[in-house]
Amino acid sequence: MRFGKRGKLSPRYIGPYDITERIGPVAYRLALPTELSRIHDVFHVSMLRKYMPDPSHVLEHQPVELREDLTYEEQPVQILDRKEQRLRSRSIPAVKVLWISQTVEEATWEPEAQMRAKYPYLFH
Repeated sequence: MRFGKRGKLSPRYIGPYDITERIGPVAYRLALPTELSRIHDVFHVSMLRKYMPDPSHVLEHQPVELREDLTYEEQPVQILDRKEQRLRSRSIPAVKVLWISQTVEEATWEPEAQMRAKYPYLFH
């Protein structure tokens, strides 16, 4: 189902959702989850695409411990790469960090000094 703002990096479709009823020649009612209860459940066929199963779409469930203010702390797993980020008159060492709940493609560049101070066990 096509949904939301169209941006360069935002997903084009969400789902898959079961079709519960054909409303007319070009409209279908979908079984939407409760998180989408504020959205009308009838969609034009131009907004729908057939789902093609792909094993890479299956995500592993990992429990997250929430704090009182409903935030959580990501834990780094490994340093993947190093580089010097050049600013106008100086360079800042950065490390590419793999986080526990993310894939290698989602690894982020972080300042090395900040990571050494907070997670010294990553630098052995």
